[in-house]
Order: sequence, then C-alpha cells, then structure tokens
Amino acid sequence: MRYNSFFKQILFFVSIVFFVSCDKEYNVIGADLIGDNNFTLKSYSSSVVAYNQKITPIESENLPINALGIYNNPAFGKTTANFATQLVLSAVNPVIGSNPVIDNVILNVPYFTDASKIVNNTDGSHVYTLDSIYGEPEAKIKLSVYESGYFMRNLDPIGGFQTTQKYFTDQNTDFNNLKIGNRLNDTTDVAQNDAFFFDPAEHTVSITDVTTKVVTTTRTVPSMRLNLNTSFFKSKIMDASTSGKLLTNDIFKEYFRGLYFKVEQFGGDAGSMAMMNFSKGTITVNYKEDLVTNGVTTKVTKTIVLNMTGNTVSLLNQTDTTPAYSSAMSAANTTIGDEKLYLKGGEGSMAVLELFDKTDLIGYDKKGNLTGPNNVSDELDNIRKSGWLINEANLVFNVDTGTMANSYEPQRIYLFDLTNNRPVMDYFTDGSTSANAKQEKSVFGGNINTDATSKRGTTYKIRITDQIRGLVKNVDSTNVKLGIVVTEDIANLYSNKLRTANTISQAPRASVMSPLGTILYGSATTVPEDKRLKLEIYYTKPKTN
Repeated sequence: MRYNSFFKQILFFVSIVFFVSCDKEYNVIGADLIGDNNFTLKSYSSSVVAYNQKITPIESENLPINALGIYNNPAFGKTTANFATQLVLSAVNPVIGSNPVIDNVILNVPYFTDASKIVNNTDGSHVYTLDSIYGEPEAKIKLSVYESGYFMRNLDPIGGFQTTQKYFTDQNTDFNNLKIGNRLNDTTDVAQNDAFFFDPAEHTVSITDVTTKVVTTTRTVPSMRLNLNTSFFKSKIMDASTSGKLLTNDIFKEYFRGLYFKVEQFGGDAGSMAMMNFSKGTITVNYKEDLVTNGVTTKVTKTIVLNMTGNTVSLLNQTDTTPAYSSAMSAANTTIGDEKLYLKGGEGSMAVLELFDKTDLIGYDKKGNLTGPNNVSDELDNIRKSGWLINEANLVFNVDTGTMANSYEPQRIYLFDLTNNRPVMDYFTDGSTSANAKQEKSVFGGNINTDATSKRGTTYKIRITDQIRGLVKNVDSTNVKLGIVVTEDIANLYSNKLRTANTISQAPRASVMSPLGTILYGSATTVPEDKRLKLEIYYTKPKTN
C-alpha cells in the first residue's frame, strides 16, 4: 500500500538525520586532517559493474504529469502516449432550469510554457514558447477523444482493504476496446482532431458591449482547446439532471466513466508529444435556460464545469525499437557490465550498478586479523582496514554524444538504492534548494552538463560521498545494488510496481513520467578509459612511518 511505503520512507529519513547528526564529528575530523602532516590526500578509482535492465509494463495511474502524443526518438524508437481520465463535477447535483440549450462544450488543458521566453507586445498580446514538447515544431497527429467505458475504481477488491487499484502502461487495448460511440471532438476544424498540433498561440476572446460599444479582450495562455459534441453532453449531462446520476461524484463517475484520449499518426508527419498536467483540465458546458420574470421569459447563460481530477492512467506503447536498444535489453552482461547503458523513461529501461570488485577471497576479524571469505568485496575490506577517511566520492556518466546527437536529452538522471527501493544517503543529506524545483538537490547532482558550443549533453555527475563514507566506516553496512534512471521530478520518491516482477519488482515513479532517454557509456573493458564509468574516491589516509 502506498501510504505504508511513504511511512517507511519517513522512518528511513528520520534515521538518516540521526546518522548525520551522529556523524558530524567524523566529518569535521576528516576535514581537519586534510592539512595535517600525518595524513595525505589521495584519489582512487574503483571499478563499477553497470548493466542494462528492462522496465516491463509498470503501473502508471494518477501520475502528476502525463505524456500525450507521438515521439520518434532516433536512439530508441517510437513512443505513442494515450491517456484516460475520470471526470468530476465541480458542483454536484446542479439545478438545471427549463428548456436548456447548449451553446458549446469546451475542453481546455493548459500547456507548459517557458516563462523566460514570453514576449509582451505593445497591443497587449503575447508570444509564448511551449515547454516540454518533443518532436518537430507543430508536427501534426490525429487526436480523438472518446467517452470511456472502462471504470477506474479507487480500491483493488482483490488486494485487500484500502489497497489502491493499479493500472499499467500496457492497458491501451483495454481502454480502446471499451471506448463508446464516435469521437467527441468532431468539429469540422481539423486542427482539433485529424490534424491536431500543440499550438503555441494564446487564446483571445473579444466581447463588444451592446450599449457602450467598448470591446473587451480576454487573453489566456496556450492550451489544448477542443470543441466537443453538444448533443452528447445534452443527453449525458443535461437530460440526466433529474435522474440522480449527478447527485454525487461517486455516482457520477460510475455513470460517466470518463474520457479516453487516443492519438495516431498523421500522414507522413513524425508527430510530437507534450507533457501535460491534466489535473488542471476542464470541460465547460455553456448553456442557456429559461428565466420567467413577471410572466416574461428570457434566456440566461449558465455553465456546468467538469474537472479532470478523478483517476487517470498513462497508456504507453513502444514500437519501431532500434536494433541497438533491443539488443541491449536482451543481452545484459551482469559479470563485467555493458558497453552502453540505455536509460529510457516510461515503460523503458534503467541501469543497475554494483560498486567495488566482486572478488571475495579474504576477510578480517574485529582485531584486523586475516580470515577467509566474508561476503564482502576484498577491495572494500582493504579500504576499511586502511583507515581511509572519505572526503568525496562521485560517479561520472559520459554521454554517448554521437548516438544521442539527434534526440531530446533528459535534463536529469536519478541514482537510488535499488536493493531497498529508496534514495541513497546523499539525497537526504543534500539540503540545497532552487527557485526551479527541477534544480533542487544540486549537490547530490544528476543534472546534465552540456558542451558550451553545441549545448548538447556531455556528462552527468552524481555525488555519493555519504553513501561510500557509510560503507567504509560501518562494517555492518551492506554494499547495495544501485539503480540509475531518467527522472521528471527529483522530489518524487515513490516507486511504482511492475505488472510482472523479474529481476526487479518496481522502479521510480518519476521515471515513468518521463518520455525521454539517454545513452551513457558503461563499465565494459571495451569502453575507452576516458569514457568508462568508474567510482572516483578522494580520501585522507594516515601516513605510515
């Protein structure tokens, strides 16, 4: 249950805070000793075994951000992202008067825009640049919005009391088979259906006062704005107002099971994909009804608003997978590691990291005497015995710039404790903040480093000083496997379960949210030395006489 998982993470966080508090003396001593004549500051490069791991169909319900569209990634293949959502009445049990006539039904979901690139014109208009759009600018896709016949319940009746119902990335066929009737965005304007594109233009509505003739112009940010079929909503909403179907949202969600957004290729266009916050989306039914005053009947304007704040699911399909990506997923080398690491969001892939050499021929007892194998890397045993004080430890991942040259690159990757499916210690001990939420935890790192000229990614650097420090200082600490994924939100610590567990059973939720991928050089001996993944340790060691 997700609440239980979150509670465990809170307990883990508290224990980390306690550990760091207890470890302050150690950190200070280590810093003081750097300049002491009895100690020398050295660097050490340790081998890492890093290999690929496929992320099979994974739960994708109620993500904060969802992809919609088609993105052809030259390095990985084509991803098609469909979406389904329940609808919620903003005001339940609406009172609808006599002879209601619908003027229009407007679906509206705002796009993300780049605030730093807004152009304010002298006439009051604005020019926007959309953010988180992947593919050719204004490339077209076929978009169809249907009534959904698939009921998305809150709780799993099989999983036990208060177990959240899970929905998975590979369920598009289930929703497509249960769509009802014709598409609702059936206007003759093909820019809203057969030739839809993510339009960066602001919306403008001008109203002229009938008396003063003054024109009032209202401008709103770019958004997906679709005209939906009025006859459908007359039958589904207006005519149902006296049947009890709109009495509560629980009843309403069973009666009107939501919308299914289906995307398809448009002609020869490669398509494009947008990251969207559908929870800010609305469907507004604008209508007029009779108002009788002193025997005189007039029409008054009213609205009913439906919010997209019910259960949702991201439905992803990967096709046209590149041969290199397919081969990497089927032939991971868990002994010496892979030459290239493929990190892909959604129903994608990750990499597994095992630190320190696996050889285990010796061990040491509490008095430092040599013993036999002890299920600890000999390399780590010797580091512990040598009394190193760890000043800094980093993992630097080099981007395969040639293969990634024509692909959008994730701005951040995330390292986590794969054995326990939780953050590593350095995540918690990093208190750095930023006005841009995506740049928080900058000391922990994982942000992309780019070439000054090409602006393309070159490396990702992640600090694991406290993780290594704990391993060296505490002989009871376990050298856990680490996982590395792309991330859409560094603050999101939840993990989502795979439909069928293999060598892993879950993966970070923020990775499921991302449609992007990157290819990094791995740890195989065939990788050039300057590109090969290694653990770099800087330490202070007592001098020997």
